[in-house]
Amino acid sequence: MQKDVYERIISFLLGASWAIILFGALLIFKVTIVLGLGLALFSVLLFIILSLFLILTLDAFSVNKQRLAEAKKQTKILEKLHLSDTK
Repeated sequence: MQKDVYERIISFLLGASWAIILFGALLIFKVTIVLGLGLALFSVLLFIILSLFLILTLDAFSVNKQRLAEAKKQTKILEKLHLSDTK
């Protein structure tokens, strides 16, 4: 099954988002460790939580796209049933 351009872009962005989370958390930890371990861990946790919300948003786009495709299939089936019923 081939993916359309929209699905490819979403898949790429999801993969890139996970990479950004990993490297960003490491970078934030290294930058804020000079201020103390507690603040560094808090900063990393805050960054990860905000980033996960962005990933959930991307995943919601993908789910909505699939839901729309399924609704279109169901609409075609219902139109066929309606046309065969009226004959």
